[in-house]
Amino acid sequence: MNTIIAFIFMFGLLVFIHELGHLILAKRAGMLAREFAIGFGPKIFSYRKHETLYTIRLLPIGGYVRVAGEDPEIIDLKPGHHIGLEFNDLGEVNKIIVNNKSNHPDAKVVEVSRIDLDHELTIEANDLDTETFHKYSVNRQALFVMDEKETLIAPYDRQFSSKNTIQKGLQVFAGPFMNFALAIALFIALGFAQGVPAEQAIIGEVQEDSPAAAVDIEAGDQVVSIDNQSINTWTDFVRYVQERPGETVELTMERGDELVTTSVAPAEITEQGQSIGQLGVRRHFEDAPGDVIAYGFTQTYDMTILILDALGQLVTGQLSLDALAGPVGIYSATDDVVQTGFFNYIMWTAMLSINLGIVNLLPLPALDGGRLIFIGLEAIRGKPLDPQKEGIVHFIGFTLLMLLMIAVTWNDIERLFM
Repeated sequence: MNTIIAFIFMFGLLVFIHELGHLILAKRAGMLAREFAIGFGPKIFSYRKHETLYTIRLLPIGGYVRVAGEDPEIIDLKPGHHIGLEFNDLGEVNKIIVNNKSNHPDAKVVEVSRIDLDHELTIEANDLDTETFHKYSVNRQALFVMDEKETLIAPYDRQFSSKNTIQKGLQVFAGPFMNFALAIALFIALGFAQGVPAEQAIIGEVQEDSPAAAVDIEAGDQVVSIDNQSINTWTDFVRYVQERPGETVELTMERGDELVTTSVAPAEITEQGQSIGQLGVRRHFEDAPGDVIAYGFTQTYDMTILILDALGQLVTGQLSLDALAGPVGIYSATDDVVQTGFFNYIMWTAMLSINLGIVNLLPLPALDGGRLIFIGLEAIRGKPLDPQKEGIVHFIGFTLLMLLMIAVTWNDIERLFM
């Protein structure tokens, strides 16, 4: 049960933060955000606030912000359509009844002759009761009513396509950016909670009944050399000790203002079938605010480089596609991480947030990176590409990504039963 809760919280947080970036920049640019969704597929929860419908959907494979003008509008009225019109106190159309007009007895039923809800905000139509022709003004906040569900119209200046390339690019880039920002925030929170691991080989804690305790190594000692070989980092120190199980080594340490030299034999332990040396000491952690904040950025950078390196190995064939994990694989890994403690779970969440940001920036159709490519081409050409052709490319890309997700998920399930 703990793993289920941890996974749902983690997935929800990563997708929420990502889509929140898209939503905030859409609203800042004046775009009409019709829906903010976590998950895909059937709705299991929905809540409308102002212009936007907030939903949680069944399939935990991502999320989206549906902005007017990014995709063809669901409701497309043509000449000859019969619709019902309701008016506000100023005589403007404030509701357009698309079907089930009998449920709206006060609506005026007309036959559309010409309709422009993008620029002019007018409807030219024949009144079916009086057989007279009228030109109606439409309020900017007018609603479509279809199957008794209300949807705001989207004047052109509220549509994604009406914005300049900078506004479009920032709105698309904001999602991945928020994932990197979340990772930085999580690493900073970890730093304040448990301290920041010191880069130098400084002893933080000495375990009782360990080789280090037997030779009076103390917390705060900084190892500067082993067997007359200079030690600059904690990683150097750990590697040297692990490679010499049972061998006596000579440590030179700074203790206050003096140098202390002692000899010690690392204990021999077995880890993953391999013998390694261990002194029984833990790393020193620092808690200076400046170090903690810097740690948030450096850890995010280091993780980004590691993930990019792994992606490069996938592209060059050094890693097989079997190395990829879908929702099932991530759930299984989360189960393992949860068992190791809360701090490791937070670090795992930060790493997945970076991974989500990077993957979304890949120049593939249907991902944010693919959309940024199209926006870049628009900037170079000086005019947008054909929306229908772009939509087809993104649809094909989305379909291929779903097929890849199914294949990866199948591999995840097979690994569970191996």
